[in-house]
Amino acid sequence: MRVLITGMSGTGKSAVVKELRRRGHTAYDADDDGYSEPGVDGAWRWRVDAVADLLDTSDAGVLFFAGCSEEQAVFTWDRTIVLTAPEPVIVRRLRDRTGNPFGKSDRERQKILGDLRDVEPRLRRSATAVIDATQPLATVVAEILAISGTSFDDQRQEGRR
Repeated sequence: MRVLITGMSGTGKSAVVKELRRRGHTAYDADDDGYSEPGVDGAWRWRVDAVADLLDTSDAGVLFFAGCSEEQAVFTWDRTIVLTAPEPVIVRRLRDRTGNPFGKSDRERQKILGDLRDVEPRLRRSATAVIDATQPLATVVAEILAISGTSFDDQRQEGRR
């Protein structure tokens, strides 16, 4: 099963990936794990061939992939989960985060907020589920695992096979 976790910058995709990994699941972050690169227009794009290779060759029973890019429409996902948060929460998270500098400049923040208004509604329409990412991280991850039909025990058992 291939599960896309998507949403605007600042909704917590990277934090979710870290928590899924901590719990023993196979999870990738498009930005942090090298599956994104700047395009000729300056926008970050997925490295489509690399993502395709990962999705095709991974032997994980359930693979979680987090990111948001136009290229996500190229792939077939078994589940698409959109993380969402209101504008003030996103602005605060962008301001306070330390692991990723994107969203620190006024220009980048305005791009993100424009995407929140224009892109997120399209993501919601094609999603399997939409999760309120203002909830505690443990709650968000539990919802993702329920939607994907897996749990820590399922993943641990797969590792023993």
